Formats: sequence, C-alpha cells, structure tokens
Amino acid sequence: MVNAPPCQTQDPCLPVMTSAEHRQHQIGLLLVAGAALAWSSSALFVRNIEAGLMTMLFWRGIFSGTAVFLLFLLMERGKALSMLMTLRWPTLAVALLSATGMITGIGALRNTTAADAMVIYATVPFMTAALAYLVIGERPSRVTLVASTVALAGVGVMLVGADMGGSLFGQFLAVIMTFSMAAFTTILRQHRDVPMLPAMAASAWICSFACFWFAEPGAISERDFLLCVAFGIVQNAAGLALYTFGSRRIPAAEATLIAALEVPLTPFWVFLFMGEVPAPQTLIGGAIVLAALMFHILSEFRRRPAVTAVPVLPP
Repeated sequence: MVNAPPCQTQDPCLPVMTSAEHRQHQIGLLLVAGAALAWSSSALFVRNIEAGLMTMLFWRGIFSGTAVFLLFLLMERGKALSMLMTLRWPTLAVALLSATGMITGIGALRNTTAADAMVIYATVPFMTAALAYLVIGERPSRVTLVASTVALAGVGVMLVGADMGGSLFGQFLAVIMTFSMAAFTTILRQHRDVPMLPAMAASAWICSFACFWFAEPGAISERDFLLCVAFGIVQNAAGLALYTFGSRRIPAAEATLIAALEVPLTPFWVFLFMGEVPAPQTLIGGAIVLAALMFHILSEFRRRPAVTAVPVLPP
C-alpha cells in the first residue's frame, strides 16, 4: 500500500479535511453566503413599506416563522411530530438567542446611531471565535481571523464621518445583539445533529409577539401587507433557513464572518433598485469588506482535501 502524504498547511488551526468534509464545507460557505444575500434585501422592503416599524416587524415575524416551520414539516413529513417531541434545551436556547438578537437589534437602532450598532456588530466573528473556543474547543483558522480583521477595517471606513454619539443603552443593546448571534451560531455548530428549523421559526414568532404590543396589525394597507409577506419569506425566512443549514457545516467564526456579506450588499441593492447613491466612504469600505470575504471564500474553495491511502493491487 502506498500512503500519500496528507495535505500540508502553515496554519495549525486549519483542520485537514477529507474530500467529503471539504465538499460539505464548500456547501456550507455557499449556504451562509445565500443567507447573507437574503438578509441584505432588508433595506429594500423597509424603504417601500409605509406601515409603522412595529407593525411591519410583527407581520414579518408571523410570515417568516410560518414559512420556516412549513419548510420543516415539508422536509421531515411523517417524522416531524416525533422530532418536535424530542427537542430539548439546544433548540430552546437557539430560539431564545435568535429572538433576543432580533429584538435587541431593533432596540439598538432605535436607541443609538446606526453607525454605533454596525461597528459593534462587526465584531461578531471575534466574539464567535472566543465563544466557540471556550464552549466547544473550536479554534478559528488564521485566514478567518485575518479576513475578519480586514472586514472590520472596511466597516470602519464605511462609517467615516458618521454620527457615533449614540446612547450607552443603545450600545449595550447592540452588544447583546452581537453576543446573541455569536452564541446561537456556536450552539448550531455544537449540536449539528439537532433539527433547528423549529427553533428559527419560534424565534421569528417570539419577535412578532414582542412587537405586537406596539403594533397596529389591522392598520395596514393591502400593498404593505403583501410586501410584509414577501419581507417575511424572502428576506427573513430564507435567511434563517439557509443560515441554519450552512452554519452547521462550517466553523462558527467563519459562519458569522461570511454572514457579514450583508453589510456591503445592502447599500448596493438600494443603489441598484432605488437609485440611492452611497457616499464615497461607503463604496470604499464596502469594497474592502467584499474583497476580504470573497478572498476568504475563494481561498477555502481552493483548499485541497486530505489524500487518503490508496491500495495498490499486485500485478
């Protein structure tokens, strides 16, 4: 038998993957990138829906939670009920953390500047890396940390000249939002064998319940109602489902890093479909973020899986 040498790498934190694991890793990268693509459409809906913020978020939560749960029922069919009966604390924790992230994200935008919230949220790959290492012993690769640092710098460039004078309470909510994202991503990674779509559906419904007390669900036009349906399904439900499927296939810090594609894509869609020209620093910073993330994705796709031993048959 001839043993081929394993794939060598200069990064000791970069795991050696088999061909099957490498394929799953590539699929995970694409799924999380798809989630970021879906989430980046949020500004298009927010700009076109005239209903109040809480009313809009209430209906978004109703339809996104329902869409994710229907996807779960469709995928699991006859096993769905028995699977629901066996769900335990990881599912509940993900549901509560995801809902907390949504609610505190709304609160952060209401109580501090968007610039403050974005800068704090841009640290999520680092917070996730620390949590994943402490909780499940997963160390981020060097390339992930470098790309995260460059992306963070790009966000800083985007916010040059922005108002950073938000309230301490709003900044605290942004920290909670960031921690929630890091924590539920780590749990998704740790419990890869647990069905988490019900958790994502529940998180959307919890957010909807929290918004209900400040909303006017009946005071909405037919046009806005249909846009809220699309908002819930296209932006939130698709993003939650794709992120759930993708984050279990790649390291937690890498998942939150790739999800940052949402940052440069959001102003791009607003420019493309609504003609709103971004500020020069937004274009430059967004290009830096996009370049860092695309470089990371391409470098991961170019990684070679480990070569296993191949038996040589006698002549």
